[in-house]
Amino acid sequence: MHFDFSTLTAAERYKLMASAITPRPIAWLTTLSADGVRNAAPYSFFNMMSREPPLVAIGMMGRPDGTYQDSARNVLDTREFVINLVAEHDVQAMNMTCIDAPPEFDELTFADITVEPSVEVAPPRIASAPVSMECRVVETFQRGASIVVLGEVIHFHIADELVDPERLHVDALAMNLVARMHGAGWYTRSTDLFQLQRPTFADLARS
Repeated sequence: MHFDFSTLTAAERYKLMASAITPRPIAWLTTLSADGVRNAAPYSFFNMMSREPPLVAIGMMGRPDGTYQDSARNVLDTREFVINLVAEHDVQAMNMTCIDAPPEFDELTFADITVEPSVEVAPPRIASAPVSMECRVVETFQRGASIVVLGEVIHFHIADELVDPERLHVDALAMNLVARMHGAGWYTRSTDLFQLQRPTFADLARS
């Protein structure tokens, strides 16, 4: 079965893509408005894009009236943000920050989330997150009311117990991260793993 996206509505295209492109990691974004109002919101249109420079991308959908949501507005205005990864112990607090609140509403206070100051950017980081990445905007791409933000990670925080500081080996399972699935509030755990060794052409030639 195939679908001509030019014949579908935006909601229909979103339903197909968001249900098929899974699981998606979650960027629990903390930002500050130009006036210093704190904001937190999760975004699952997110991933790592490059190692050199260390780039991440976040897709932010606009409101039905064509305006930007608070996080997008803050990122555009200040060019700074923090990506906090979401462990299972934070899912209820993360879900509370999805609330459709006005710009002056502080989701961090509402969800009783403890934060710590960042090192190089103004927005705070979420203290309970296993990983937090301080970012500055490199580029933005806007189409309609949606925006894709390309950010450079300039400072990386990870809980001490999750990383070997000598080898930089991260205990991925111990992070206990959750990821976004299809609609109606579905998430998944990252606990059912398997491993494959990448083939090399040299090995193929010897066989």
